[in-house]
Amino acid sequence: MGPADRIKQVTPSMTLAISAKAKSMKADGIDVCSFSAGEPDFDTPAHIRAAAQQALNTGHTHYGPAAGEPALRQAIANKLQRENNLPYEAANIIVTNGGKHSLFALFMATLNPGDEVVIPAPYWVSYPEMVKVAEAVPVIVPTTAATRYKITPDQLRQALTPKTRYFVLNSPSNPTGMVYTPDEIRALAEVILEHDSVQVVSDEIYEKIRYGDAEHLSIGAVSPALFERTIVSSGFAKAYAMTGWRIGYAAAPVEIIKAMNTLQSHSTSNVCTFAQFGAIAALEEPQDCVAEMLAKFKERRAVMLERVRAIPGLSCVEPDGAFYLFVDISQVNPSSKAFCEELLDTAHVAAIPGVAFGAEGTIRISYATDLGTIETGMARLKTFVEARLS
Repeated sequence: MGPADRIKQVTPSMTLAISAKAKSMKADGIDVCSFSAGEPDFDTPAHIRAAAQQALNTGHTHYGPAAGEPALRQAIANKLQRENNLPYEAANIIVTNGGKHSLFALFMATLNPGDEVVIPAPYWVSYPEMVKVAEAVPVIVPTTAATRYKITPDQLRQALTPKTRYFVLNSPSNPTGMVYTPDEIRALAEVILEHDSVQVVSDEIYEKIRYGDAEHLSIGAVSPALFERTIVSSGFAKAYAMTGWRIGYAAAPVEIIKAMNTLQSHSTSNVCTFAQFGAIAALEEPQDCVAEMLAKFKERRAVMLERVRAIPGLSCVEPDGAFYLFVDISQVNPSSKAFCEELLDTAHVAAIPGVAFGAEGTIRISYATDLGTIETGMARLKTFVEARLS
């Protein structure tokens, strides 16, 4: 017996596949410079680890509520009220097994066959695949470097139909690192408010990783009417270097949270109990650790940008957030998959093909790694590109 039809149409994650190959090569003794993973290279801050350890030592090792520990749900609601001007209560929050699972559970719990979900490209690789698993239809709207890889209000307006259930907004963006300005958010909000049946899924997991004067405005804070039609997805992986902890959350109207909780109660049960106490510490204790990691990301970003700009045939829009550069390699090789496979096999540099993000002719490279790796890897990339242009 083979896989279900819904799985046959899903493409395996290219980011995980390339990261796995790079790790396998390293295990074989090959010196690989990996720019593939969307994962901070820092240890989880000590006070977060200590809070989880204390919870472990004091017996928080049993089943908990499927929607999450009450104290964590309240801490998340407090954070959203305090930092994002979103008046959520604990009842509007569900804790999930990572930010990715918050989106998967949302789509599975609320989408019907034939529903449409508007997704700007470049997009995070899992958005369209999750929509397809839910038997809905991803509607991909391409963007370009000319608009800094951001969807325009006119593009959004043209993409919306009576079948549209959700518009997916990711700012700061994976893979491009672009951040929508407050004015751009408000302009998109006006379009959404023209269509009574459309809701916004706002993926804000990179919100704390921003540079310069980039501002983060959660679209649900634009107006009370839009707040009622916004679902926020986020988590602790990126800002607090907690990727392995698998703690995310969604904030939404209560009826949506109840639907997600029903699904979660029959699939994952609760998120790891003692880990949730670490997440409470992440939100409620001083944020110096976030600022320290951001400072290092900023330094690495500057170095990687400078190195890319020195490579003939490559171009890159300067990112406002996250920890990625989205590089145009179309002058070197129109096939991003072939480019990345050859780069890894011959130069031992791991990058992610842009085709995985719905943007052929580009690659994503992550600077969530040490400066030594960045310097060595970018030198290899330069040599690799120059050899193919000569």
